[in-house]
Amino acid sequence: MTKLLQRVMNIEPDEVAPILMAALYFFFILTALMILRPAREALGMTSGLDTVRWLFMLTLVATLALNPVFGWLVSRYRRLVFIAAIYFFFAANLVGFYVLLVLTPAAVGELTGRVFYVWMSVFNLFVTMVFWALMADRFTLDQGKRLFGLIAVGGTAGAVFGSAIAWTLAERIGAPLLLILASGFLALAVGSAWLVTRLTVEVRQQGSAGATDASNRAVIGGSAWEGFKAVFRSRYLLGISSYVLILAVLVTFLYFTRLQMVAAIGEGVDEQTALFAQIDLITQVATLVLQAVVAGHLMKRVGVSVTLALLPITVALGYIGLAIVGTLTALIVFEAVFRAVQRAIMRPARETLFTVVSREDKYKSKAFVDTFIYRGGDAVGAQVEGGLVRTGMGLAAVAAVAVPLAIVWAALGIWLGREQQRQKNREQSHRELQHQST
Repeated sequence: MTKLLQRVMNIEPDEVAPILMAALYFFFILTALMILRPAREALGMTSGLDTVRWLFMLTLVATLALNPVFGWLVSRYRRLVFIAAIYFFFAANLVGFYVLLVLTPAAVGELTGRVFYVWMSVFNLFVTMVFWALMADRFTLDQGKRLFGLIAVGGTAGAVFGSAIAWTLAERIGAPLLLILASGFLALAVGSAWLVTRLTVEVRQQGSAGATDASNRAVIGGSAWEGFKAVFRSRYLLGISSYVLILAVLVTFLYFTRLQMVAAIGEGVDEQTALFAQIDLITQVATLVLQAVVAGHLMKRVGVSVTLALLPITVALGYIGLAIVGTLTALIVFEAVFRAVQRAIMRPARETLFTVVSREDKYKSKAFVDTFIYRGGDAVGAQVEGGLVRTGMGLAAVAAVAVPLAIVWAALGIWLGREQQRQKNREQSHRELQHQST
């Protein structure tokens, strides 16, 4: 069994318990998200595509407003305290939405749908950001290369489970109770996060087992806006921000490309739902295989640089093919491959970038990058895509922007992987000098 774990899963025996608990933590988060996502899409689309584009702008404003609040929590409270505060805050919001839906259903209308759409978009980013920040804090770079893809399997399983719950229970118990169910999974995520802080192997990274308890009790300190300022002081963090910004722009391009093509078909809601259920099924299966078997070996053997460049290459080739063929079948294939590579390969690789920065940057700077920068890319992408569509050139116009942008994105990914290794080497040299001086 030990040899099987090392050869196939690329993990050491003493890492099994921490990995399982981290995967369970991610499972609970993605279950909650996928229970709620159908409601967000349904409520958002009632106002039309142009309104959705402007809702992206409102989401950007909301993430900017919440960033200093998160920074303040990180500065003044222990790690598990501010993690629990984030999850319980959003769980309380869900209870509030439940009360609104049950006690005042007549008040629920288009405005409420827009508020929920923005709230869900903010919720989505913050809860996943906190998860990956903790992973970057608890695992070393070498462990992250091997294990983050495997840990992400838990999230994919949660996405499948959450989608199944929403699909089977929405009509039986009603949308309001789904909100309460999602809040329960957030509470379970807090318990899993506590266990992750207790179980993760840190001896290799810190040099003593006692460092685990010390880091759990330590308050990071600093100012609420330190993450924002650190991004613009560090070439490395600025590079990560640029990578995430381009990612968000191109994800948004694909999102609206899908909506435009489906709207043009003119099929009914049931047919559209069945179609995208097929896309999701293909994507989830491909993602599970890549996460469980490929991602860890890929990062270890070819490095983070090449791994980060794979999704940009996929985007460039996908949009070239889509501009030439322009069929729904081509879109289905492109989107399925895109999502699988994004979730199984690019996301774990991107999260390893934060394993070589300070603990303060792991939480504060990461929060700024993964929420405000990402939603900024969403907002930019939505407006640019809308402008390209209005030119009347359709997919050709979108591809003309997406392909060169993807090439720049790939080059940036290669640079980040190399810079990450330089950061690690500098850290090791610093530790060696400290050891020699003592």
